[in-house]
Amino acid sequence: MAGFSPKTDEPMSGINITPLVDVVLVLLVALMVTATDLAAQSITVELPRAATGSDAPARTLAISLDAQGGTFLDGAKVTDEVLSAAIRQAHDKDAEVRAILAADGRVPHARVVHVVDLLRKENVVHFALEVEPEG
Repeated sequence: MAGFSPKTDEPMSGINITPLVDVVLVLLVALMVTATDLAAQSITVELPRAATGSDAPARTLAISLDAQGGTFLDGAKVTDEVLSAAIRQAHDKDAEVRAILAADGRVPHARVVHVVDLLRKENVVHFALEVEPEG
């Protein structure tokens, strides 16, 4: 047989460190990947000024529709009235406000069209429908 069976009652004195090395290497790779990402986010730079620059990028509203009929704005459950008011307020602050609409596949088409209509009524014409890529 390929296995080793000791014939004596002596305790095993060797430790197999191969699994330990595997775990340490996986942790090291994970640390290197996350550290690079964190370092890129934490670098402080002094940006130059430009006459045509803007203060901040356009605001993006994250609107979600779940299968149970709930509407969420930036993760908080809202009614249609609250959603319209929030869209109006965001558009008043920034004319280039954008929206990303994520609707569950089981949501009726009419509900999605209703939310798109709310966006258009408040002059938010830059919006996208979020989908899961195939593959």
